[in-house]
Amino acid sequence: AARPGCFERAAGGTLFLDEIGEISADFQAKLLRVLQDGELLPVGGTRPRRVDVRVVTATNRSLRDEITAGRFRDDLFYRLNVIPMQLAPLRERREDILPLARHFLARHAAESGRRLVLTPEADEALAGHGWPGNVRELENAIERAVVLAHGERILPEDLLLEQGAPAGEAPPEGTLQDSLDRAAAARIRSALEAARGNRAEAARALGIDRTTLYRLMKRLGLSAS
Repeated sequence: AARPGCFERAAGGTLFLDEIGEISADFQAKLLRVLQDGELLPVGGTRPRRVDVRVVTATNRSLRDEITAGRFRDDLFYRLNVIPMQLAPLRERREDILPLARHFLARHAAESGRRLVLTPEADEALAGHGWPGNVRELENAIERAVVLAHGERILPEDLLLEQGAPAGEAPPEGTLQDSLDRAAAARIRSALEAARGNRAEAARALGIDRTTLYRLMKRLGLSAS
């Protein structure tokens, strides 16, 4: 029997599709058919199945610009754009920063098998940062801190929040995210070298579980060799 997909698992409820502006033209066509007809053909299946799902999507792109550039279907856009909502950037919702940080910390610390708390100084650093990358940048900062923190307390330096180059100084090469990822990658490489490529030992030295280490290595493009 065909395995149920995300639409079937969300039957009778709500399905959230993030970064809808980045889906392929083929997937756009399939999604449009589901929204128009209320049915889909499961992978490996031979019969279409009815689905009753409320679809909520999000994107950080201008879909109208994507339509103009020929990268997004206008018929899918109008099918999705029923109740549009514009979410303010994180720098304009500073009251959300610390609750979100604690939410991400609880999730990533649990995945890593660690007990961690943010120090008051780390809270202050988070609250004062500009967050040009919004919520994704915040989650990345917390995920890195879970790897970099020594002991059970996350300090400001574990967050690797760059404040920008002083006036008259050339900015660092690459984006802010690139710089932060390089720092996390360097720490992981050091642990892998000390463990002679043994990922289990490297994970123990970093204070995280192997699953978290594998996920970070994959995201950062690292190998154990």
